[in-house]
Amino acid sequence: MGLIKKDDLKELLGDLPLTAELYWYLRQHGQPLKSNFKLEQLEKHLPAFRRQLRSHLRSRPPAERGKRVLIFSVLHYWIEHASILGLALAGQGHPVELAFLPYGRWQDPIKRFDLRRQNLYAQTILNELAPHVQATSLLEFSGEEEELPAAMRRKVEEITLRDTQYTLQVEEVDHQSHLYQLRRDRNLAAAQSSWRLLTDRYPDVVIVPNGSIFEFGVLYQMASYLGLPVVTYEFGEQRERIWVAQDSEVMRQNTSGMWSERGGVDLLPEELEQVQTLFASRQRGSLWENFARRWQGVPSAGGEQARADLGLDQRPIVLLATNVIGDSLTLGRQVFSDSMTEWLKRTVAYFSQHPEFQLVARIHPGELITQGPSVAGLIRGELDEMPEHIHVVPADAEVNTYDLVEIADLGLVYTTTVGLEMAMFGVPVLVIGQTHYRGKGFTLDPTSWEEYFATLDRVCGDPEAYRLADAQVARAWEYAYRFFFEYPHPFPWHIVHLWEDAKVWPLDRVLSAEGRALFGNTFRYLTGEPVDWSGYLPGEKFLAREVDER
Repeated sequence: MGLIKKDDLKELLGDLPLTAELYWYLRQHGQPLKSNFKLEQLEKHLPAFRRQLRSHLRSRPPAERGKRVLIFSVLHYWIEHASILGLALAGQGHPVELAFLPYGRWQDPIKRFDLRRQNLYAQTILNELAPHVQATSLLEFSGEEEELPAAMRRKVEEITLRDTQYTLQVEEVDHQSHLYQLRRDRNLAAAQSSWRLLTDRYPDVVIVPNGSIFEFGVLYQMASYLGLPVVTYEFGEQRERIWVAQDSEVMRQNTSGMWSERGGVDLLPEELEQVQTLFASRQRGSLWENFARRWQGVPSAGGEQARADLGLDQRPIVLLATNVIGDSLTLGRQVFSDSMTEWLKRTVAYFSQHPEFQLVARIHPGELITQGPSVAGLIRGELDEMPEHIHVVPADAEVNTYDLVEIADLGLVYTTTVGLEMAMFGVPVLVIGQTHYRGKGFTLDPTSWEEYFATLDRVCGDPEAYRLADAQVARAWEYAYRFFFEYPHPFPWHIVHLWEDAKVWPLDRVLSAEGRALFGNTFRYLTGEPVDWSGYLPGEKFLAREVDER
């Protein structure tokens, strides 16, 4: 009989009771696998955080029992973040359970033998959260496959499609591919396990990062299906700020509650100065305050210089500002098109027949750090040869997007924030996808292909007549202020900078009177208390420290 291969042996041992556990205790001595699943930073910082929490609990007066909170997380960095969040909520009187899945990568298969060892490693570290936070592996709730409700099966398929699109950064996927099948199997398993967990626990509130993709999306949908209050959260480019959504996917960036409460009020001089300074930094390609990302690779050289560099003449200019294909802020955002790709193709076909206009397609600079297909290739693939009136500005072109905005007569966008910025400078903008600033009173928002092309005909025929009125421009500036300065809530720990932030905001400082004054409302919103959008001070500035050139 031939030798058994290592992978075959793992496959065999993976379903035998206690084999992985014995191997882990005897051979690994509590160490992680050589994989992308390590909780070293959490293990390092937990003793100090526990001491701080115990000290805080001893010093505070007895409080009423808070809400029963269940936080779910997967992937090591999110589990670490959820652990610290759980300790903070426990320090505020909430009984907290952290449910987790010990996957290191969402796109790679793992042998069950290795998964069980990985689970033991995670459980050993997360058990140190006790007695303040109970850690529960969702693998404990796996079992015989059960027939999910039809509505949940549809949601699993939607999430699986989105997972595959996001991973490959494409919109058209092969449902028979290994990746699609992997994500479908894991999402189905998570749906069945979360069904058992949530119907066993019935927490007062479920907290889930993201809530749109991977097992995060499954847990959000299952909690929603069961009628449980569920809060999702995510992070943008701002330090000490968090996005929070209640009973909705946070990546949808639903600003309607904020806008209905705060919108329609002229900005105070100091508020207008604050948002003007922010956008001046975006144009220059520099960092500003707690924004930790540059939006442009080159400084502004002026609109007329951009016109000369691209060989543009005096015909009306239509600026098509693209998103990255497969970006999480574009997936599932269709209003009337099947996809962003379909919209791009039909738009290029339209302008290929209209040489009286100049179409400038500015490819998103984010493509420089992604692996998916470029929108530039998609555009060129639609044309037998590039007409002289259609210009593609590649992702790596030394052209500042704001110089193009300066000379644009019309803007076309799917969900990119450039659409908001064009409106801030008076440019009429057609918004195609479901983005947060759509329908706020300063964009053109077609709801069908017929309306889209009819609007294109009208605006391109007389672009000057469609320049935004002063009141619309002011509304766009006001919305930008509220979106960047009021929609994100104060929060101490950014997912990207967690352990740096924990030095500035250790747990005892967050739980102190100072921390409660700054972050108390946000923690209440995370546990499902209704958001009070009226509580902002005029011209309120950012928190403790400015972000330097790191």
